Amino acid sequence: MELRDLLLILRRWWWLILLPAVAAGAYGVATYHPPATLYSGSVRYTAGQPAGLADTAGYDPNYYRWLTSEYIVTALKDWVRTGSFADRVGAEMASQGTPLAPGALGGALGADNSRSILVVFVTWPDPGQATAILNAATTVLQRDNALVFPQLGGLAAVVQPLDAPSAGPIGTSLRSRLDIPLKAALGLALGLALALAAHYLDPFVRTRRDLEQLNLPVLGEIPRPRR
Repeated sequence: MELRDLLLILRRWWWLILLPAVAAGAYGVATYHPPATLYSGSVRYTAGQPAGLADTAGYDPNYYRWLTSEYIVTALKDWVRTGSFADRVGAEMASQGTPLAPGALGGALGADNSRSILVVFVTWPDPGQATAILNAATTVLQRDNALVFPQLGGLAAVVQPLDAPSAGPIGTSLRSRLDIPLKAALGLALGLALALAAHYLDPFVRTRRDLEQLNLPVLGEIPRPRR
């Protein structure tokens, strides 16, 4: 198909191309709900072996303290990602007079680490509660780690926060900003497909080129009157 044929299709079926785009855009506007503002906060921690754990004789104690710190931080990161940790944080929040819905913290807490630095973060719709959740997470990390890691021999690892917990708003996601334009673009693509289908199925002869493509001789042509 030549470019002029495509332009002719666009000119002839422009209304069919725009109709789905307008309908999809109108539907997107009518059903659009601005996303709720979410707040994110994080706290960094260092962690080390329990004070009562003896150093390995015959080895450099400083080296093994750093190595043990990395192992403990990695284990704490994996613990924070579990449902049991979320349940303990929820119980701590309830003991402080701020009960949360069961399972609400399941997808709100996360963790990562860089060598011997642990990072715990939370995403929550209320900034004050987000800060309280981070404080509760700190309490659970410091108080309960010996209960879930038998490798520590019943002693609690030393977990030290490096930041004061705080929460700030998260910007609107790109998907939310492009929701309506994407719907309109999909409608436009559908309209273009409908226009091509309509042109292919059109039974009418509209120009002499239509006859020439059918190998029919053209005896004469009545020009379109000028407006």
